[in-house]
Amino acid sequence: MYLSIDETAEYLSMEATKVSALVLQGRIRAIHDGEQYLINKDQFTTHFDQVEKYRKLIQEYLSEPIPEDIDVNDED
Repeated sequence: MYLSIDETAEYLSMEATKVSALVLQGRIRAIHDGEQYLINKDQFTTHFDQVEKYRKLIQEYLSEPIPEDIDVNDED
């Protein structure tokens, strides 16, 4: 499914000017139909999957208990 710049901005929760700049920089793939840029929505699926995987890894890391230091009471 193809989205316009404004629809993509809404989908990504970004400003339309930022999305337009990313398209012109080539960081978001798009096609130009002569009047407007059209952006394939499926290209963001992999990105969102990777973000979710990274978020889970961080949560696992943060939920690990801190090991007790064996030298806590050592007063050398």
